[in-house]
Amino acid sequence: MTGFVGPMTGRVCVVTGATSGLGEVTARELAGRGAHVALLGRSADRASKVAEQLRRRIPGSRITPFGGDLGVAVELRRVGREVLDTFDRVDVLVNNAGAVFHRRELTPDGNERTWALNVLAPFRLTHLLAGRLRAGAPSRVVNVASAAHFGAHLDPEDFQVRGKYRGFRAYRRSKLALILLTHEFARRWSGSGVVVNALHPGLVATQFGQNNRGGVGWGYRVLTHVAGISTEAGARTQVYLASSPDAERVNGGYFERSLPTGSSPRSYDPEVARRVWDACAAASPWLG
Repeated sequence: MTGFVGPMTGRVCVVTGATSGLGEVTARELAGRGAHVALLGRSADRASKVAEQLRRRIPGSRITPFGGDLGVAVELRRVGREVLDTFDRVDVLVNNAGAVFHRRELTPDGNERTWALNVLAPFRLTHLLAGRLRAGAPSRVVNVASAAHFGAHLDPEDFQVRGKYRGFRAYRRSKLALILLTHEFARRWSGSGVVVNALHPGLVATQFGQNNRGGVGWGYRVLTHVAGISTEAGARTQVYLASSPDAERVNGGYFERSLPTGSSPRSYDPEVARRVWDACAAASPWLG
């Protein structure tokens, strides 16, 4: 797919978690279609290196790197301001960054790390870029969720799992929350020219879960190596949602293999969606 300059020419696409795995492939494919890609990674040095590698691979491509831990409020705000200072419009935001943490950890601002990166970060970044997304309308927000949300249950009194913590269970809950936010964004932003959709990329052979030490990280490595699909195959759905003219007509959808499908029944609960939204807003008073 890389190298085709077509309908994305002149568009600005922001991709988080873009220094490896699905995010890197997504950034590459969108740049290959002519988009100006804002490549966001946790490390500024790594983001710059990956951006330079992609520029060499795709002659004439425009890729601007940004670095910061989106799970930490002060860093997300800084990165968001840098993006706002660089672009006067955003056509596509791909909220791809995410992780699973075996042990319960807190960010410097006191949020459980899985919730902070997988839920608060896309909520916050989408809000920060709202004006630019509306300026680029018709525009799109693409949230990378997971089929792991099926069977998950959220406790509205304990979104950040202050009780008994299990890493993968917290991850599953976070992806359910992200889909609930997708539906809530779609409802609240209806008619704005911005569509918001979520997707399941499949079990992909990436470094997912390998941030955990010991047997847990090893287990994720073996699982994805044995059963995972390629990053190119895994990224197809988010590239489709970011670039296909057909995807522009869907709002609040959940996709797998580039096709709309249903997310779990719990992901359509409007009251829980509102509770997740309110909790994210309460944790982000600086959004205004």
